[in-house]
This record gives sequence, structure tokens and C-alpha cells, in this order.
Amino acid sequence: MTTVYFIRHAQSDRFVHDDRTRPLTSEGMKDTRKITEVLENSGISHIISSPYTRTIQTVTDLSEKLGLEIETEEDFRERNAGQWHGENFIEFIRSQWEDFSYHILDGECLADVQKRNISALHRWIEEYNGETIAIATHGTALSTMINYYYPGFGFESFMRIIDYMPYVVKMELEGDKCLSFEEILVVKKEYK
Repeated sequence: MTTVYFIRHAQSDRFVHDDRTRPLTSEGMKDTRKITEVLENSGISHIISSPYTRTIQTVTDLSEKLGLEIETEEDFRERNAGQWHGENFIEFIRSQWEDFSYHILDGECLADVQKRNISALHRWIEEYNGETIAIATHGTALSTMINYYYPGFGFESFMRIIDYMPYVVKMELEGDKCLSFEEILVVKKEYK
């Protein structure tokens, strides 16, 4: 059995439009210490992160406290929404959750997001089998992984956590099965 702490990044600066380099807000940086407080004694032996600035910043305090290097995994990146234009992003999100193959020009469908995230997760679980690891990722990426193990996790579940930044869940995984799921930390911040 491998224990995985999935960490959705803290609040990021929505005024920075480059998805890869968008940093955390000053409030988000303060909230990263809450992650360290709840996870510093959990036995984490490895920290893996999406290569995006906001996810790396989210686990930097934890990595320093534990003396662990942050390993990056490109496949834990956020969904590419593509060339979405419009006024109602929530309806776009709903369309994606109602049809996992739905996407727009140059964008990813949730089926593709889930496939690459689960593939990466399985690689890391194989690498660190039996250990306790932390994975820093994004809201949609994490949600598709939860959906893989709990197909009932859909649009309404995603909307429930949309304002959770950071958000930490613990899953105990064995092979392709999830033995347990627990929300460890919920910090509500308005999604903008």
C-alpha cells in the first residue's frame, strides 16, 4: 500500500495570465505553512509537483521543513482549457464534466487529463511503492484523479472544492484500488 497526500495549490495570482509561471498571492504563500503544519509528521518520504510555479511554491515550505527535494512531473500539470472565449467559464466546466470527451480548439478533454494524470500517478506509485508521498497538483487534475477511483465525483463535487486553495486529501492506494480517502486540509479562498 502506498499513501499519497494530494495537495491542490494555494491561492494564485489571477492577474498573471501565463499559466505556467502564475505565482501564489501573498495570502497563498502564508497558507502554505498550514500544509506544513498538518503534514510535517505524516512520514512523507518524497514530494512530487507539477512544474508550474504555484504548485512548487505551495510545497516549498514543506520540502524545506522535511529536508526533501521537490521532484517535478510534467503530467501533473493543469488541464489545457484551449482557446476558450466567452463569459461563462462555469458552463464550459460543466460541459467537460458532463462529457469527458468535450474540449474546444487546442484544449484537452477531461478524459485526456485523467489518462495522463493516472498514468503519472501509477509510475510514481510503482517507483515509491509502500512509501508515503506528497503530490502537488491542480484542481482539475486532482479532481480527475479522484474521479478515477470514485466515479461519482463529478461536476457538483468539483464545484464544491473550486474554492479550496490549498486542499489536501489523503488516499491509500494499492494496485489500482483506493482503500481510503480523507480530506486533511481545506482552506476556503474565493476562486476568481
